[in-house]
Amino acid sequence: GVSKWDIREKIWDYMEANNLADFPRPVHHRIPNFKGSHQACHAVRELDMFNRTSEVKVDPDKPLEGVRLVTLQGVKDYSVPVGLDAKVQVDLVVVGSVAVSEKGWRIGKGEGFADMEYAMMVSMGAIREDTPVVTVVHDCQVVDIAEELLDDHDLTVDYILTPTRTIKTGCKRPKPQGIIWHKISYEMLERIPILKNLRYREKQAGKDVILKDEHPDFPNARKPEDSDENAKTGNTKLQTESTLAQVGHYHVGNDSLNTKSETHGALTTVYVGNIPPGTRVSELKSALREFHASPVRLSWQGAQCRAFLDYTDKTTAESVVSSLKGLSLRGQTLRVEMAKNQRNKGQVEINGQRNK
Repeated sequence: GVSKWDIREKIWDYMEANNLADFPRPVHHRIPNFKGSHQACHAVRELDMFNRTSEVKVDPDKPLEGVRLVTLQGVKDYSVPVGLDAKVQVDLVVVGSVAVSEKGWRIGKGEGFADMEYAMMVSMGAIREDTPVVTVVHDCQVVDIAEELLDDHDLTVDYILTPTRTIKTGCKRPKPQGIIWHKISYEMLERIPILKNLRYREKQAGKDVILKDEHPDFPNARKPEDSDENAKTGNTKLQTESTLAQVGHYHVGNDSLNTKSETHGALTTVYVGNIPPGTRVSELKSALREFHASPVRLSWQGAQCRAFLDYTDKTTAESVVSSLKGLSLRGQTLRVEMAKNQRNKGQVEINGQRNK
């Protein structure tokens, strides 16, 4: 039978052959831009819900440029980064498509990013079940799509805007209700750092977060604990006394590893601040292992609600900062950034400010 990829190829080929495509070209393997996209985008202003929106999420695809321009008219705040703890409520979602049916079935370019972003925002509580989803396409992209081609993670749409018409799909198929972890691979987890944060939170909440690579039906499936073991490879196992987590300053590390690191040059330090009072070092240690971010040495300063993590090189440290963005403990988002200078007698300079 016809596959999703067959439909994509047919659309891409047709748009190029009939000169319907617009920059960037060729449109193959993209959400295709098309002549008349701005005209189609402007129709979003005629949707009742658009005039009632205060928060709109528009994907960065080129054919949606017109929607972004319309949405930004009179807007003061835009492109504001949204953290996991932000209390944002999105009123309208606009996504790109390669193909879409009048019933609301949608096919993207095959990488799953639009579906994933939607699912992540559902997990964050930023999108409700009734939040409308709109797509903007050329008329030739509206085709018949068999429902059996859809998977449970596929996003459907409620409105289709083309240069000639507005289609209300009346789609009743449920949209993704959150991240379907058994569809996520370790590779995708590494490519999208915020996924690690969401997975950690949902794991702490007792949800099933087994990944595709860990599923028993997956060839050469990895055990869930493998990720924790891999995180320790080449890093120090953090060993602490829980009573020490509440007082004083102390270091956690492996002496032989620290000695080896020092012979190869200075360590690179990451600052972790805004740690909730009463947090135990074991909680931070557990989170670091979950994110494959165990340091060579950890300096815990619980009384000051902070900690310092030492890594063997700058590249590793920068990767850790990226991975831990948005990480929270006990419901409080941590401040994670590179320490500007190496620690000296309990002091560290962070972004030009000296903390004691």
